[in-house]
Amino acid sequence: MKLTSGPPGRVIVIVTRQIGDVLLTTPLIEAARSRWPQARIDVLGFAGTLGMLRGNPAVHEFIEVPPGSGWRQARALLPRIWRRYDLALVAEASDRAHLYGWAAAPLRSSLVPQRRSIAWWKKRLSQHAVTIDDDRTPTVLEKLALLAPWGPMPQAVSVTPPQAQALPAELQAQLRDAPVVVHVPSMWRYKQWPVRYFADVIQALLARGHQVVLTGTGSEVDQAQVSAVRHLGSPPALIDVSGQLNLDQVTALLRRAALYVGPDTSITHLAAATGTPVVTMFGPTNPVRWGPWPQGEAPQTPWQRKQPRQSAAKVILLQAEQDCVACGRAGCEDHRDSRSACLEALLPERVIDECLRVLDARTQSPT
Repeated sequence: MKLTSGPPGRVIVIVTRQIGDVLLTTPLIEAARSRWPQARIDVLGFAGTLGMLRGNPAVHEFIEVPPGSGWRQARALLPRIWRRYDLALVAEASDRAHLYGWAAAPLRSSLVPQRRSIAWWKKRLSQHAVTIDDDRTPTVLEKLALLAPWGPMPQAVSVTPPQAQALPAELQAQLRDAPVVVHVPSMWRYKQWPVRYFADVIQALLARGHQVVLTGTGSEVDQAQVSAVRHLGSPPALIDVSGQLNLDQVTALLRRAALYVGPDTSITHLAAATGTPVVTMFGPTNPVRWGPWPQGEAPQTPWQRKQPRQSAAKVILLQAEQDCVACGRAGCEDHRDSRSACLEALLPERVIDECLRVLDARTQSPT
């Protein structure tokens, strides 16, 4: 069967990973909508991650998979999606993502891993396969390449954030016009910029009279990180909203902010998607693949693998100057709970300087 035999009436996008990965799939979803404006586009992903697509007019229905579910649960979903679609865009390379794609549609355009021993059968299941390039291709563009059989990439690429939702009245009453949002936690330790460095940044911002708002989830990990800095001030100068806002409300908060400061995490991608100025600190992660996508950027790589300071549009990305940056490993011991010496070497003074430069430039610019 040919992929280009005719416009599909029903399309399913499969993105079974974390919320940041779901957000970075939105350019693919928007491009599919642009190519096939009459098509129905559904998205299959893990429960709890698809909130990144809430309010997205290009998506008709969400199909949720229980996170951490095994093959038994996967098989139970297959009858619900069996041949319901004309085309599956498999935007993850996992085994189950390919199984869902095979079940859902006779035509499949899929991401496949580089390793031949696990890639061969996935290529056999796909009429169009895009091999993941772990070093040179941004994730956003890799996903967009799934549409290559139907035409070129868009001239400008943007990530679509969730639809903004009104903030709680109590928070609204305390917020100033242009707060600084600081996101301290990372899901994994190897991506965690030292909390004591965040404390230095927060103190410097407060000393200059900037209102600081702390974000994070209500998880035990996030709350442990936020608890180490929430004592540095009191409302309204320092407001802790961690665990209190949904993603739509976080979007509204970010749109109001003068600046966002955060590590290599999903909320940093969300901040960049809102068009808010961003200062972010990267360690082992390769920014070529995972750097925040600058809104409206041409479909080319906006980041280098290693550069102490890089900027694109409103995003500033900082790295340490160590030779090992960016190794691509999960920290120095290559596991999620590992320390990362490169993040420890990225000192807070550099981040403070960038933050104050952005904020001063905003103050001095004509209104």
